[in-house]
Amino acid sequence: MELEKVIAERKSKKIYKAGNYCVKLFDSDFSKADVLNEALNQARVEQTDLNIPKVEEVTKIDGKLALVMDYIKGKTLAELMKENPKKFDEYMDMFVDIQNDMHKRTCPLLNKWHDKMHRKIDESGLDATTRYELNTRISGMPKHNKLCHGDFNPSNIIVGDDGKNYIIDWSHATQGNAGADAARTYLYFNLYYDKKTADIYLDKFCAKTDTAKQYIQGWLPILAASQLVKSLPEEREFLLKWANVVDYE
Repeated sequence: MELEKVIAERKSKKIYKAGNYCVKLFDSDFSKADVLNEALNQARVEQTDLNIPKVEEVTKIDGKLALVMDYIKGKTLAELMKENPKKFDEYMDMFVDIQNDMHKRTCPLLNKWHDKMHRKIDESGLDATTRYELNTRISGMPKHNKLCHGDFNPSNIIVGDDGKNYIIDWSHATQGNAGADAARTYLYFNLYYDKKTADIYLDKFCAKTDTAKQYIQGWLPILAASQLVKSLPEEREFLLKWANVVDYE
């Protein structure tokens, strides 16, 4: 298989176009279990009627694990937002509608969100008291079984040349509460965009789903603590501020 060009680059991985396929090539020290889990997640989500690229195979290229998927021709929603700032509000509406549509699905074989968060809190490096409070909060949150992406952001939506919208990157997918998934997206916008953009997203999500903002905000300490596992120095101070509060304000 000939890797034609790099179309995206992430920490520990590069994504290539290869003919009709998209190849996600992982660094040689990347966890085999995580690669196989991502492939399994995506294969399970394929069983819903969502538009997602199908997994074709897991293989090795030059000694590195690779995930081969269908190539989707189009642009990410993040690219379109940047290229057409006057249409930002329209694109954000589209973004929230796609997320809400996803949350209407179930995928019973995926891992449970609560179990994943308990594990991440225990790996966060926070002190025992904070971990106890966060784990207690997780246990007290409603347990749902909706399909949750876990990293739903504009870079993971491809607006296809065929007129369809595709959701990509299912490595963090779980079944759980839509409010937690929305809180993760809200955290993403705060980290990688700005507070104004994050608040626009939250306003639209809550209005379209008739959800109280306080409900979404209640998940934020948990999501912030789980993000600490990535050990990104530039995020640590911001995340600790949110993870160490008992009641988000």
